Amino acid sequence: MTDPFVSTAWLADHLADPTVAIVDGSWYLPAAQRDPRAEYLAGHIPGAVWFDVDKYADLTTTLPHMLMNPKDFGALAGRLGISEKMTIVVYDGMGLFSAPRVRWTFTTMGARDVRILAGGLPKWRAEGRPVEAGEATRPATTFTVDYDSTAVANLKQMQDFSRSGTRQVADARPAGRFRGEVPEPRPGLKSGHMPNALSAPADTLVENGQLKPAETLRAQFAAAGIDLTRPIATTCGSGVTAATLKLALEQAGAKDVILYDGAWAEWGGRDDVEVVKG
Repeated sequence: MTDPFVSTAWLADHLADPTVAIVDGSWYLPAAQRDPRAEYLAGHIPGAVWFDVDKYADLTTTLPHMLMNPKDFGALAGRLGISEKMTIVVYDGMGLFSAPRVRWTFTTMGARDVRILAGGLPKWRAEGRPVEAGEATRPATTFTVDYDSTAVANLKQMQDFSRSGTRQVADARPAGRFRGEVPEPRPGLKSGHMPNALSAPADTLVENGQLKPAETLRAQFAAAGIDLTRPIATTCGSGVTAATLKLALEQAGAKDVILYDGAWAEWGGRDDVEVVKG
């Protein structure tokens, strides 16, 4: 696969390139008590447009930041000044947390070349590179959507994967939440995991704002019982860190990985699905 990352040096050399669209996709869990929008306005990479993970979503459902209707996404991306033909570089304020979710969103909607800034905004700032305040805008353009429905798993499919094992289910939530020992951060959700799911916490895959080396990831996945040669569906709390896990699996060599968009926000809030603890 094409390297999903670009370096800070590469991006610095392409800040003025009209074929490169820079996207700030920062998003944080409520416990972090950080306001990504306020942080963006206070300082972002020059020219970066803001992508609101919570609002640029399907607002007809109570589930958090689900994928938008493809037609609506195309219109939004066009207003942001992003074409599917551009090289899109996404970053976030933690280094590597929500950027993979934004990358997955754009690629699922048909963008051809979406990269993540290695090390994200923390590395960019640490190197003394420029930032700017306020709202950045790009000239409006057209984003032609080519929606890949096969990249997205739904509840019915996940029930089948969980029962049949036709796809391994890999859960990116922290181990305590996976085992049901720690309450879910969203009120009203059960604690535990899907039957036969395997635990692969996303926070153990990242070091200093970047993915760990491929050989390290392979060893971790092997220890978790994940077979990289077989199909995998990733899940998490709300579909964000599942994208980080998907990216790590692919970097480790997995070829067939899809993402459950509803995630535990959907599964853990239902009474007609099984929840396992331990």
